[in-house]
Amino acid sequence: MLPTQFPRQLITTNARIGADPNDSDDVRLQKTLLVGGAFMFILAGALWGLMYMAFGEWLAGSIPLGYAAISLCSVILFAWTRRYRFFRFSQLVLILLLPFLLMVALGGFINSSAVVLWSLICPLGALLFDEPRSAPRWFLAFLGLLVLSGLVQPYVRLTNHLPPTLVIAFFVLNIGAVSAIAFTLLYSFVRQKNSALGLLRIEQEKSENLLLNILPKEIAAILKNDNRTIAEHIPGASILFADMVGFTPLTAQMKPGEMVELLNEIFSYFDSLVDKYGVEKIRTIGDSYMVASGVPRPRSDHAQALAHMALDIQAYMHTHPTCVTRQLDFRIGINSGSVVAGVIGRKKFIYDLWGDAVNTASRMESHGMPGKIQITRATYELIRDQFICEPRGTVSVKGKGEMEVWFVASAK
Repeated sequence: MLPTQFPRQLITTNARIGADPNDSDDVRLQKTLLVGGAFMFILAGALWGLMYMAFGEWLAGSIPLGYAAISLCSVILFAWTRRYRFFRFSQLVLILLLPFLLMVALGGFINSSAVVLWSLICPLGALLFDEPRSAPRWFLAFLGLLVLSGLVQPYVRLTNHLPPTLVIAFFVLNIGAVSAIAFTLLYSFVRQKNSALGLLRIEQEKSENLLLNILPKEIAAILKNDNRTIAEHIPGASILFADMVGFTPLTAQMKPGEMVELLNEIFSYFDSLVDKYGVEKIRTIGDSYMVASGVPRPRSDHAQALAHMALDIQAYMHTHPTCVTRQLDFRIGINSGSVVAGVIGRKKFIYDLWGDAVNTASRMESHGMPGKIQITRATYELIRDQFICEPRGTVSVKGKGEMEVWFVASAK
């Protein structure tokens, strides 16, 4: 195994101990780090115990060795029962009390090389692995033991079997080991948290992008921050409908996959035009494409933007190889006027438009001609100075009667 793979493998192994499929990401991280910390304490306890015994301090040596044995049993019990609360409590109690007992056995704060500092890991561990409100109680318990250490100092033995140089060495070892373990746990916790936050940000960005693909950004922002009905009256907007001519017989000639691929290619190009002209795609239904300009952001050139987009659609259909081969084309209708815009529902919601201007734009498409861009007088009055429009005359429009209409030929 490569050296760089060992820490990752160790974390993976720790994560399996006491794991529960129902654990949240936070609890899973806490369990992994607490098990890892327990193994570090077990190793340190065994090492310290053997060193004390090597210098004749059998009672003092038995305390960290006993801690290592009890802590190991606690880990095994946790792996078997998955009782995280009991495991967490037992680990915090052990690391709080046993250093104090070791200090008494070695003859006080100085003679024990400040071994009681190991108890400081208890409140730090409570911050990482327990509920935040419980950490102050563990810290007060640590302070109480620290004060008690000073109070019992006159009543403990004055010497032990450890040479003065070894007492100094244990000062360094105790302070260094406590600092190293505390830093390692905090570093691992912060690193994992930052990694989780990074993944969360990525997922939030995905959700944000998905929402922006469904709704205008202004509407998406309102939905995220305010649970209210979204509806507004827009006095000036333009609506475009485009429908493929001969789509139904075409579905009988092409395989389903080919049909969907063709529509996806065509509508993807339409989507690029939406971005190009800064207009708003409303929806697609089958082979029909609806787009609006001037919503939700008002703009004075709403009609001109859709006229330019319609001409680009027309040009694309006349150059796309499959469309040219199969003689495919779109009927396009545009109308301008006031609309009501808003969001329907709370599940699978859409941003939609209502009003006579929308219905009339749909009629312009359905009563139009293949390959032509048909507009109403309302739109004609807005674009006639920038576009060449050819009068078609009057057509009978369902629900509207006789209407004067024009074809957009080109931009001037």
